[in-house]
Amino acid sequence: MALSFCGNDGINAYSVTDGVLNNGCFVDALNLVPHVFLLFITFPILFIGWGSQSSKVQIHHNTWLHFPGHNLRWILTFSLLFVHVCEFAEGIVSNKMMQTNHLHLFMPAFMGFIAATTSVVYYHNIETSNFPKLLLVLFIYWVLAFITKSIKLWKFAEYHIGPRHLRFCITALLVMLYGLLMAVEINVIRVRKYVFFANPQKVKPPEDLQDLGVRFLQPFVNLLSKATYWWMNPLIMGAHKRPIELKKIGKLPIAMRALTNYLRLKDAYEDQRTAEDPDRAPSIWRSMYRAFGRPILLSSTFRYLADLLGFAGPLCISGIVKYLKTDEDGATQDKTKETYFGVYFMSSSELLQNTSVLAVLLFLALVLQRTFLQASYYVTIETGINLRGALLAMIYNKILRLSTSNMSMGEMTLGQINNLVAIETNQLMWFLFLCPNLWAMPVQIVMGVILLYYLLGPSALVGASVIVLLAPVQYLIATKLADTQKSSLEHSTDRLKKTTEILKGIKLLKLYAWENIFCDSVEETRGKELTSLKTFAFYTSMSIFMNAAIPIAAVLATFVMHHFLNKTGPSPSEAFAALALFHILVTPLFLLSTVVRFAVKALVSVQKLGEFLQSDEIGDDSWRNGDMSAAFEAGKKHAGVPKAINRKQPMRYQMDNYEQPTRRQMRPTETEDVAVKVTNGFFTWGSNLSTLSDINIRIPTGQLTMVVGQVGCGKSSLLLAMLGEMQTIEGRVYWSKQPECEVVYEWDISWSETEESDEDVRSKNRYSVAYATQKSWLLNATVEENITFGSSFNKQRYKAVIDACSLQPDIDLLPFGDQTEIGERGINLSGGQRQRICVARALYQNTNIVFLDDPFSALDIHLSDHLMQEGILKFLQDDKRTVVLVTHKLQYLIHADWIIAMKDGSVLREGTLKDIQTHDVELYDHWKTLMNRQDQELEKDIQQDSQTTLERKTLRRAFYSREAKNQIDDEDEEEEEEEEDDDNMSTTTNRGSKIPWRVCWCYLSSGGFFMVFLMVSSKLLKHSVIVAIDYWLAIWTSSKTNQSTGAGTNASNGTGLAHGANATLPPPGAVEAEQDSYYLPVFIILCAAGITLCLITSLTVEFLGLSAATNLHHNLLNKIIHAPIRFFDITPLGQILNRFSADTNIIDQHIPPTLESLTRSTLLCLSAIGVISSITPAFLIALIPLAVAFYFIQKYFRVASKDLQDLDDSTQLPLLCHFSETAEGLTTIRAFRHEARFKQRMLELTDTNNTAYLFLSAANRWLEVRTDYLGAVIVLTAAGASIWSLHYGLPSGGLVGLGLTYALTVTNYLNWVVRNLADLEVQMAAVKKVNSFLGTESENYEGSIDTSQVPENWPQEGEIKIQDLCVRYDPMLKPVLKHVNAYIEPGQKVGICGRTGSGKSSLSLAFFNMVDIFEGKIVIDGIDICKLPLQTLRSRLSIILQDPVLFSGSIRFNLDPERTCTDDRLWEALEIAQLKNMVKALPGGLDAVVTEGGENFSVGQRQLFCLARAFVRKSSILIMDEATASIDMATENILQKVVMTAFADRTVVTIAHRVHTILTADLVIVMKRGNILEYDKPETLLEQEDGMFASFVKADM
Repeated sequence: MALSFCGNDGINAYSVTDGVLNNGCFVDALNLVPHVFLLFITFPILFIGWGSQSSKVQIHHNTWLHFPGHNLRWILTFSLLFVHVCEFAEGIVSNKMMQTNHLHLFMPAFMGFIAATTSVVYYHNIETSNFPKLLLVLFIYWVLAFITKSIKLWKFAEYHIGPRHLRFCITALLVMLYGLLMAVEINVIRVRKYVFFANPQKVKPPEDLQDLGVRFLQPFVNLLSKATYWWMNPLIMGAHKRPIELKKIGKLPIAMRALTNYLRLKDAYEDQRTAEDPDRAPSIWRSMYRAFGRPILLSSTFRYLADLLGFAGPLCISGIVKYLKTDEDGATQDKTKETYFGVYFMSSSELLQNTSVLAVLLFLALVLQRTFLQASYYVTIETGINLRGALLAMIYNKILRLSTSNMSMGEMTLGQINNLVAIETNQLMWFLFLCPNLWAMPVQIVMGVILLYYLLGPSALVGASVIVLLAPVQYLIATKLADTQKSSLEHSTDRLKKTTEILKGIKLLKLYAWENIFCDSVEETRGKELTSLKTFAFYTSMSIFMNAAIPIAAVLATFVMHHFLNKTGPSPSEAFAALALFHILVTPLFLLSTVVRFAVKALVSVQKLGEFLQSDEIGDDSWRNGDMSAAFEAGKKHAGVPKAINRKQPMRYQMDNYEQPTRRQMRPTETEDVAVKVTNGFFTWGSNLSTLSDINIRIPTGQLTMVVGQVGCGKSSLLLAMLGEMQTIEGRVYWSKQPECEVVYEWDISWSETEESDEDVRSKNRYSVAYATQKSWLLNATVEENITFGSSFNKQRYKAVIDACSLQPDIDLLPFGDQTEIGERGINLSGGQRQRICVARALYQNTNIVFLDDPFSALDIHLSDHLMQEGILKFLQDDKRTVVLVTHKLQYLIHADWIIAMKDGSVLREGTLKDIQTHDVELYDHWKTLMNRQDQELEKDIQQDSQTTLERKTLRRAFYSREAKNQIDDEDEEEEEEEEDDDNMSTTTNRGSKIPWRVCWCYLSSGGFFMVFLMVSSKLLKHSVIVAIDYWLAIWTSSKTNQSTGAGTNASNGTGLAHGANATLPPPGAVEAEQDSYYLPVFIILCAAGITLCLITSLTVEFLGLSAATNLHHNLLNKIIHAPIRFFDITPLGQILNRFSADTNIIDQHIPPTLESLTRSTLLCLSAIGVISSITPAFLIALIPLAVAFYFIQKYFRVASKDLQDLDDSTQLPLLCHFSETAEGLTTIRAFRHEARFKQRMLELTDTNNTAYLFLSAANRWLEVRTDYLGAVIVLTAAGASIWSLHYGLPSGGLVGLGLTYALTVTNYLNWVVRNLADLEVQMAAVKKVNSFLGTESENYEGSIDTSQVPENWPQEGEIKIQDLCVRYDPMLKPVLKHVNAYIEPGQKVGICGRTGSGKSSLSLAFFNMVDIFEGKIVIDGIDICKLPLQTLRSRLSIILQDPVLFSGSIRFNLDPERTCTDDRLWEALEIAQLKNMVKALPGGLDAVVTEGGENFSVGQRQLFCLARAFVRKSSILIMDEATASIDMATENILQKVVMTAFADRTVVTIAHRVHTILTADLVIVMKRGNILEYDKPETLLEQEDGMFASFVKADM
């Protein structure tokens, strides 16, 4: 056929007799001009531009500089492209109607499409290179195009071509679009003034883009990249080569930082505090709406658009199925040709009857719907993250101002604060994520029901009502789920507490052979936890079942109803549209229950937050909320106290005069400078009873002041009152400024008048005070950071401080010296080490005033002396710093310049030691006697193994074992480390994330093979049945169509269907009724089977998961409890606990639903693809490229997602820790005045975590957009394949509908496949970690002798022979005891001594077979202990360890967990241990409560309990391992006597801590480096002057 522009139908195709513009062909030719013009001009520019662009590096900040109207331009251009496609299609169809080809019908449209594409590419390039002058080209193009199209429209109107013709509508649309684009262009000129104006506007890129650290570009990229997350490609693809690190994700853009959002929220919050009603608590909801309402509205708009477009799917399917027949018959005869200009004009309605058009529309609708949906998700998530940042900052600011009494009186516990941070903020964030659903879903449901009614009539309402009626049931299940989760959480916390206790006291449990008792108690708690997990699993499976079964039930109800009402089944087009609609309807209903639940939770969270934000702040009393009017209110409360005296000079003199007389007697020099002065002070901790009353003291500048007094007399409170932590009832605290002037420290004005100038205000009030609390408080940071605490590092000073606190030896022991992380998450230090670090921090700070609160409490005598001399007297006094020292060590009073003696909350005496000696002789004498006692202790206390050495020993042990562990390549240290090493070796390793099949198999097999088989088979069956239901429906509806005329396929059949009304069909004949009676029952049976199978599968998966969890935990617990003691030395406690907490939780609750979801979505996708391929085999060809694309998308995404998830987790922990450590160290932070620094740190941590979370959710969007587009392509290819194969063979209409409905479901499930794969991979890591512990060797509990062969009362005599004993901790390590020989007669008292590390404790462990005895043997009463079963051996001996361990429970449980002894026996034991009277006094006596770790008893008492525990077990051999280390002298002496009397007839082996304790022994063994050095009676050994023992004793005397 000849191609010609105007076609050669008539003679006058090219004639212009009627006027040039009246020739349609000419007008079309005119339309080509602008397009060609644009292409000619832009192509060279683009090529030149691109050529040069490759040479210059892309400039980061210019890249995203938007011209005004940027988004509008993109939207308009996309609409333009769409309209051009329509114009092109319309041209092609019209062209088919003509005899010859008319190029002018579709050629301009095609050129217009290319020009529009070019325009957007061109625009993007101009924008990135920021060269607006070139935009002029586009402006000219829009104007020309607008003019030419307008001419065309005008001509159409002249010839009476109206909206009923498609071409008229298209042309009108184009005119509109070109006009709008022209307006956008004019706007750019108006704003940027780049042409026609003398001075163009200079534009700077946004601040974020000038900062190269910002990597989150979503707000700055162009619209297309925004919608498809194109800018994330490099990040996600790059993850495949190198893991994503924090550096890679950079900083947050300013608008998303916590500070920005905090200010927004705070303004909205504070604005609600009106002048009229200052006490009204502002509503958090309202402030959230004010600060973050707009993005939520935007997101909801996107959501509505997406939901409306979602209904296009079913409608298009119905249209395609309906018109396929019409196409087939090609019934064109009855159509009259409408021609103008000698060209055919298509009518508008005809367009929507063309199946190909419908297929394309379906595709576009899907793409748009998904784009809008993802945009809506993204906006809500970004807003949610912003809100969380703002809330965290708000909570943190509040924490820094919380009044201390709140914390100590328990109104606000640490737990509550942690919950606020970890749980409540996250719940609000999640609520924001889900809240657009609240108002979008009802609309979606209503629309769906209306459409169903339109398709199927009244019977649709039945199906819809099934769905709607079951929604409340879903809600019920959801609430039940929440409840069971709570109860299982309580049980698991309980279980964790027990497990922690076991692990901390594991050595004791093994030595006493109590593992199994404690193991059973954990198992019992686990049993309770599993019961609630069972209910949890049941409800979860019910909810999954509802979700799967509801659509089946709805379809069943609808079609059965339809059958009874209309006496026929529906037509294919209606049936499948209805099916698709039901699928659409189920999702919102399923989600609605979740959303409502979250809304309820959010309400609770907001309430808690509100209470917290309204709680008392420091510096304002509890009856008031920090406003100015409070001063006189307080005055009313304590009538007659002049509170609001003006703060000017006269006031000070008046106070001074008042003070003078009382002070004169105390000290004549009143001119002396005072650093702090308290006058007439009454202070309280929150209740109105004053803790401190009538305080009048002064702290002299540059002197050492000591505060002494009994326990609980208010010494620490005094310091806190001066720091302003307590509430003042009356009186004042003055802080002197450095030079002379004093400032009255007014309490009535809350410190922070304004947030911004906060720091200045406070610094006006007083300087920072270096303050060391009694309960040491460490940061999660390195040792160095803990000491410098934010001030600059000065090497000399640092060194001096460390020496003064004698920290060097401890630092040397740490693996990385002073760069070792300590604190909650770091290495555990002992009390004394922690305290010394806190003191060092106070010394290091360059402040004028230092407050030390009992810094010696956890130190032994050497260290306290050293600290006093070097640290306090030398280091601080040399600097002339003012020191206030609270202490119990009266022997230091001689150093004090000023002494304050306290008693019962008031000051007893104040003055120098001389003053007190002269004025209060009684007190002085009392002190003297106390001092003498302390001095005696001092002399005794200088022994070879001080407490510090002991602490260092434990530390060394921990590290020694850890290093050894590093040598042994233990596979259970996390695998990540190895991965990182690989990466350093080769930069471009392929980090393919492998799905851990082995681990999956291990998980499934621990669930039991029967369950696995059941799960697999029921899953497959269920999906086959679901396919069968739909297939049956297809056959049934198609058979209807074929039978409507009784004959096969006839032309009229199509037209009958086309009207879509059953009324036109002949009345149903007998054949049909018979047919229905055949189809209907099968349909009902299939549906019923489907529903039952849904139930079975959902139950099997959940219970498979449950049994796997049960077995894994059981095995883990048994393995770990029976592991050799060496395992616990090597493995950090935290790591073991993690297996029991986080990993067990994942295995319990997270893996089963992930597994379920993964199998379900995978099988759904596979069955859908199978169905489509079986209907239209041509689809398989298109499937190959799609599968490849899908494979790559998921491959890249899984790696990136895992990295980002790890980043999110690892950045969350420091944030939570920072909150809890701030809450713990409040007083210190405020004393130091470091609030600003901590706030800054919190903002940084929050931003880091938010960045990780933002990237994680953006990556999820990236994935979903891509899989959704793939799904849309699948639908398009399926539709195309059906339409195309119609020309060859005829799949019935029903089957086409089936195929398309399935193709639609694929889009929903594709991304779930990938997301669940990624999740499962992360979660399987938990199974892997647990598994690695399951490989540990257990101790050999059996022994070679049967229990029955051991005499009941063995060991009766208590005779011990040690023959050639060699012991090591691990086959890899050197022996710790080498060839030791000894003989101990029955009833002997033996003492073993030696320096640290000489093997004393190892020997005691060898008696219990706790260490590897690889040569020699220990024979007790004739039996070799290595042959005995461990349980027997360990239960017959008793030992007292050096660190006392108590378990939570009753005192009875601690003494005798096996419950074998009578009360008399227990009381007897307590009496021996000097505890009887104390226990008698406790409520409950023997059943009195012992808190976790025995915290409610002092260390000495705990040690005594451990002695009693050993006495309860009446064994003839007792081993004491340095058992008296933490007991004071008096008690120790009593004990020695007791042991000698109570154990007169038993063998006692004492490992000595203080040598004088074993002077009375019958035999002394001195050890050195694992060998016995001296072995004889103590008297004999003492005679050898140069002997080791003699030298020990000398040192000790």
